[in-house]
Amino acid sequence: MRRGIAASALALILACSLTACGGSDQASGSSGNPAKDGGTVTWWDTSDAKAEAPTYRAIVADFEAKYPKIKVNYVNVPFADAQNRISTAFSTGSDAPDVIRSEVGWTPELAAQHYLRPLDGTPALVGAKDFLPNPAAATRYEGKTYAVPQVTDTMALFYNKRMFAAAGIDHPPVTVDELKTDSALIKKKLGKTGFYLRGDDAYWTLPFIYGEGGDLVDADTKTVTVDNAAGVRAFKVIKGLVDSGAAKTSLTDGWTKMMSDFQAGDVAMMINGPWALSTVRKGGGAFAAPSNLGIAVVPAGSAGQGAPQGGQSYAVYANSKNIAASELFVQYMSSSEVQAKITKALGVLPTRKSVWARPDIASIDSVKSFKKAIDKVHQRPWIPEGDSLFAPLATEYAALLSGKESPQSAARNTGDAYRKNLGWK
Repeated sequence: MRRGIAASALALILACSLTACGGSDQASGSSGNPAKDGGTVTWWDTSDAKAEAPTYRAIVADFEAKYPKIKVNYVNVPFADAQNRISTAFSTGSDAPDVIRSEVGWTPELAAQHYLRPLDGTPALVGAKDFLPNPAAATRYEGKTYAVPQVTDTMALFYNKRMFAAAGIDHPPVTVDELKTDSALIKKKLGKTGFYLRGDDAYWTLPFIYGEGGDLVDADTKTVTVDNAAGVRAFKVIKGLVDSGAAKTSLTDGWTKMMSDFQAGDVAMMINGPWALSTVRKGGGAFAAPSNLGIAVVPAGSAGQGAPQGGQSYAVYANSKNIAASELFVQYMSSSEVQAKITKALGVLPTRKSVWARPDIASIDSVKSFKKAIDKVHQRPWIPEGDSLFAPLATEYAALLSGKESPQSAARNTGDAYRKNLGWK
């Protein structure tokens, strides 16, 4: 999952492109025996404070029971504030955490600023070949590994099975055209809106951009692609969903409104990720019976189906004073045993092949439901400026949905902003 980069974080990227920030890129071997020597590890966890954090607190307690000489200072940091707080703490060195839960898009940015410790050859990175290729790719920058995959994710179509049945729909839409047709049926028979399109976060544009065969940039050729023909088609598709009445949207507080309407049964479909499963299942309403929740691959555009690679990783602060204990903590938290516990408790998706292969994991509804979506995942550009791509896109996305810009001008303005910010063609 990803949220837009804050202005202060972007400023740090630009500043650190000119001067070295943080610590050294050389990962010297950890010394000592942390299990025997002990220490204190401060971990900043960005999981949902109500739905997910209790599970992580329990696992931290298990770690402390296994390694009684190591104390973990657990801090739950709201995801919306985390990127700014992490960048500020690392840049100043003041009360900086030893370990962070890093959204995959943050890793190359923080690595480029020399804030993260390379983990190749350290105790933190055990069983590296067991990690799925896509999550592993998101932990590397310029040939080095700066994080260890925690959970992987992508986006999928969530739908209300009872509403579908009442409208006479026997399967989730496979294409955007089918989504519009289904929405019309739901409106006609139930008087409800078919689909909620989140309008305040540009990350929700990506399935439509990928579905039309587009992308934001081509990092290999350093070319801006968001405003090519595929990008314009995607913006037309998005606007068409709202203009046709197939979708409702909001430009403010989109997450809360989307989740509330879906939970209440006021809309039949939304695009979301495994990070939302705990909230949906614990929120009652239309999903008091969890079996009413259906999950399918995002509807395809003219070029096919595709949703962004997301997820979270564990990373160690380069200037941590507790390196050995921190690496042992990351090793434990990313182990197969702990990944299985997290998946069973929260329904999130593991990053280790060995965990996916376990029958008790493969049989979990969320794992089964997201398997096809994970297989169709689209890699985001793993560049330091990756998160900064969303701010211009968010501005033009809002202008598009509000009718202030046409699909063509919204795509063009986004592309022009990218070329100015990146210096690419």
